[in-house]
Amino acid sequence: MTKAQTLSQADRARLEAAIGHEFAEKERLDRALTHASARTHKTGNYERLEFLGDRVLGLCIAELLFKTFGAATEGELSVRLNQLVSAETCAEVADEMELHLYIRTGADVKKLTGKRMLNVRADVVESLIAALYLDGGLEVARAFILRFWERRAIRPEGARRDAKTELQEWAHAKFGVTPVYRVDDRSGPDHDPRFTVTVEVKGTTPETGIERSKRAAEQMAATRILEREGVWQPQPTET
Repeated sequence: MTKAQTLSQADRARLEAAIGHEFAEKERLDRALTHASARTHKTGNYERLEFLGDRVLGLCIAELLFKTFGAATEGELSVRLNQLVSAETCAEVADEMELHLYIRTGADVKKLTGKRMLNVRADVVESLIAALYLDGGLEVARAFILRFWERRAIRPEGARRDAKTELQEWAHAKFGVTPVYRVDDRSGPDHDPRFTVTVEVKGTTPETGIERSKRAAEQMAATRILEREGVWQPQPTET
């Protein structure tokens, strides 16, 4: 992991090879890798790029799914889309590329691997997609997305439904109740907040999720009940 400094020529060459694109504007790549905690870096941080990259990713994945699953309903396509553009999948791509070796951060961000910093790694992937779009156009961004997402699009777990929706239907069917979500805590700096959310289903044990947004924490808590109760098969966890 690097700290608020420009990529070396060797690091840049290795990363561009992994990405599959040589940047005409090197500053775009630098910005895509710069966390908000690295406040002194002259290129700025990746937050605006993340906004654009999220939309480009969504468009390309929607197009991929539309072509791949010709008989799928709109509902199934939406479920697959949500899974493929999730923070978990984006962080999985980041880990495959070892992006944590290149992300620039401030001193308050110590570790970029593992579950705690999953969202940072996911954000950088979205920012990188935006940088590719701005540097080379939609075809360049699409080529990158297909390279890392096409095989993921056909995995069985890609059809998992939204966890909150699944939990609500299961709770209604099994106990005749609606899950209740409660925010227990909000901590951390503005650029890296942490929400602790507990979900209670009357008739079973509550579960808690901790994530960088309230919705993501709710999804994590719901997922834990679904996996614990055997509704969903557990997914591999990060260490």
